[in-house]
Amino acid sequence: MAPEADVRPFEAPAPRRGPSPRVLLAVAVGGFAGGEARYLLGLAFPTSRGGFPATTFAVNISGAFVLALLLVLILEVWRPTKYVRPLWCTGFCGAYTTFSTWMVDTDRLVSAGRYGLAAANLFGALAAGLLATMLGVSLGRWRTLR
Repeated sequence: MAPEADVRPFEAPAPRRGPSPRVLLAVAVGGFAGGEARYLLGLAFPTSRGGFPATTFAVNISGAFVLALLLVLILEVWRPTKYVRPLWCTGFCGAYTTFSTWMVDTDRLVSAGRYGLAAANLFGALAAGLLATMLGVSLGRWRTLR
Protein backbone atom coordinates (compact mmCIF):
# COMPACT_ATOMS: atom_id res chain seq x y z
CA MET A 1 0.00 0.00 0.00
CA ALA A 2 1.34 3.42 -0.99
CA PRO A 3 2.02 5.95 1.77
CA GLU A 4 -0.61 8.61 2.17
CA ALA A 5 0.18 11.95 0.59
CA ASP A 6 0.41 14.96 2.84
CA VAL A 7 -3.12 16.26 2.35
CA ARG A 8 -4.09 19.55 3.93
CA PRO A 9 -7.55 21.02 3.95
CA PHE A 10 -8.04 23.88 1.54
CA GLU A 11 -6.93 27.16 3.05
CA ALA A 12 -8.00 30.39 1.44
CA PRO A 13 -5.14 32.80 1.00
CA ALA A 14 -5.02 35.66 3.46
CA PRO A 15 -6.91 38.66 2.16
CA ARG A 16 -4.64 41.14 0.50
CA ARG A 17 -4.55 44.56 2.03
CA GLY A 18 -4.88 47.47 -0.31
CA PRO A 19 -2.95 50.68 -0.03
CA SER A 20 -3.24 52.59 3.20
CA PRO A 21 -5.73 55.42 3.43
CA ARG A 22 -2.82 57.88 3.62
CA VAL A 23 -1.34 56.60 0.36
CA LEU A 24 -4.76 56.87 -1.28
CA LEU A 25 -5.03 60.41 0.06
CA ALA A 26 -1.62 61.24 -1.44
CA VAL A 27 -2.79 59.93 -4.83
CA ALA A 28 -6.03 61.89 -4.55
CA VAL A 29 -4.30 65.15 -3.60
CA GLY A 30 -1.76 64.73 -6.42
CA GLY A 31 -4.54 63.82 -8.84
CA PHE A 32 -6.52 66.89 -7.90
CA ALA A 33 -3.50 69.15 -8.39
CA GLY A 34 -2.50 67.52 -11.71
CA GLY A 35 -6.03 67.59 -13.09
CA GLU A 36 -6.48 71.20 -12.04
CA ALA A 37 -3.16 72.18 -13.65
CA ARG A 38 -4.15 70.53 -16.93
CA TYR A 39 -7.62 72.09 -16.83
CA LEU A 40 -6.25 75.59 -16.19
CA LEU A 41 -3.70 75.24 -19.00
CA GLY A 42 -6.50 74.17 -21.33
CA LEU A 43 -8.47 77.29 -20.41
CA ALA A 44 -5.44 79.55 -20.77
CA PHE A 45 -4.37 78.11 -24.13
CA PRO A 46 -7.45 76.71 -25.91
CA THR A 47 -7.13 74.87 -29.20
CA SER A 48 -8.99 76.36 -32.13
CA ARG A 49 -11.34 74.09 -34.05
CA GLY A 50 -9.26 72.08 -36.49
CA GLY A 51 -6.05 73.55 -35.07
CA PHE A 52 -3.08 71.70 -33.68
CA PRO A 53 -3.73 70.76 -30.01
CA ALA A 54 -0.56 72.43 -28.71
CA THR A 55 -1.69 72.53 -25.09
CA THR A 56 -2.38 68.79 -24.88
CA PHE A 57 0.89 68.16 -26.73
CA ALA A 58 2.86 70.37 -24.31
CA VAL A 59 1.15 68.91 -21.25
CA ASN A 60 1.90 65.33 -22.28
CA ILE A 61 5.52 66.06 -23.23
CA SER A 62 6.22 68.03 -20.06
CA GLY A 63 4.49 65.30 -18.04
CA ALA A 64 6.69 62.63 -19.60
CA PHE A 65 9.79 64.67 -18.71
CA VAL A 66 8.67 65.35 -15.13
CA LEU A 67 7.63 61.74 -14.54
CA ALA A 68 10.94 60.36 -15.83
CA LEU A 69 12.96 62.84 -13.78
CA LEU A 70 10.93 62.19 -10.64
CA LEU A 71 11.19 58.43 -10.97
CA VAL A 72 14.98 58.58 -11.23
CA LEU A 73 15.17 60.90 -8.22
CA ILE A 74 12.70 58.86 -6.17
CA LEU A 75 14.14 55.44 -7.00
CA GLU A 76 17.83 56.22 -7.30
CA VAL A 77 18.67 59.44 -5.43
CA TRP A 78 16.35 60.31 -2.57
CA ARG A 79 15.87 58.34 0.60
CA PRO A 80 12.92 55.94 0.40
CA THR A 81 9.57 57.49 1.19
CA LYS A 82 6.05 56.14 1.23
CA TYR A 83 4.17 59.14 -0.14
CA VAL A 84 6.25 61.01 -2.73
CA ARG A 85 5.77 58.52 -5.57
CA PRO A 86 2.00 58.12 -5.09
CA LEU A 87 1.56 61.89 -4.72
CA TRP A 88 3.66 63.11 -7.65
CA CYS A 89 3.99 60.18 -10.06
CA THR A 90 0.66 58.39 -9.78
CA GLY A 91 -1.45 61.31 -8.63
CA PHE A 92 -0.10 64.50 -10.18
CA CYS A 93 1.51 63.16 -13.37
CA GLY A 94 -1.28 60.62 -13.88
CA ALA A 95 -3.95 63.33 -13.82
CA TYR A 96 -1.83 65.98 -15.55
CA THR A 97 -1.04 63.91 -18.63
CA THR A 98 -3.82 62.63 -20.82
CA PHE A 99 -3.76 59.78 -23.30
CA SER A 100 -7.49 60.04 -23.92
CA THR A 101 -7.44 63.73 -24.86
CA TRP A 102 -4.46 63.09 -27.14
CA MET A 103 -6.48 60.44 -29.00
CA VAL A 104 -9.66 62.55 -29.11
CA ASP A 105 -7.66 65.49 -30.47
CA THR A 106 -6.15 63.22 -33.13
CA ASP A 107 -9.60 61.89 -34.06
CA ARG A 108 -10.97 65.43 -34.35
CA LEU A 109 -8.14 66.37 -36.70
CA VAL A 110 -8.82 63.29 -38.85
CA SER A 111 -12.56 64.08 -38.87
CA ALA A 112 -11.79 67.63 -40.00
CA GLY A 113 -9.65 66.29 -42.85
CA ARG A 114 -6.47 67.65 -41.27
CA TYR A 115 -4.51 64.44 -41.88
CA GLY A 116 -1.07 66.03 -41.74
CA LEU A 117 -1.78 67.66 -38.39
CA ALA A 118 -3.30 64.42 -37.11
CA ALA A 119 -0.15 62.51 -38.07
CA ALA A 120 2.04 65.23 -36.58
CA ASN A 121 0.07 65.07 -33.35
CA LEU A 122 0.09 61.28 -33.17
CA PHE A 123 3.68 60.55 -34.15
CA GLY A 124 5.13 63.85 -32.98
CA ALA A 125 3.81 63.30 -29.46
CA LEU A 126 5.26 59.78 -29.41
CA ALA A 127 8.68 60.96 -30.56
CA ALA A 128 8.71 64.08 -28.37
CA GLY A 129 7.45 62.09 -25.38
CA LEU A 130 10.21 59.54 -25.80
CA LEU A 131 12.83 62.30 -26.11
CA ALA A 132 11.41 64.11 -23.06
CA THR A 133 11.54 60.86 -21.09
CA MET A 134 15.11 60.21 -22.15
CA LEU A 135 16.03 63.79 -21.19
CA GLY A 136 14.36 63.44 -17.79
CA VAL A 137 16.14 60.16 -17.06
CA SER A 138 19.47 61.57 -18.26
CA LEU A 139 19.09 64.73 -16.21
CA GLY A 140 18.14 62.73 -13.13
CA ARG A 141 21.09 60.38 -13.55
CA TRP A 142 23.46 63.25 -14.31
CA ARG A 143 22.34 64.73 -11.00
CA THR A 144 23.39 61.51 -9.24
CA LEU A 145 26.89 61.70 -10.71
CA ARG A 146 27.56 65.16 -9.31
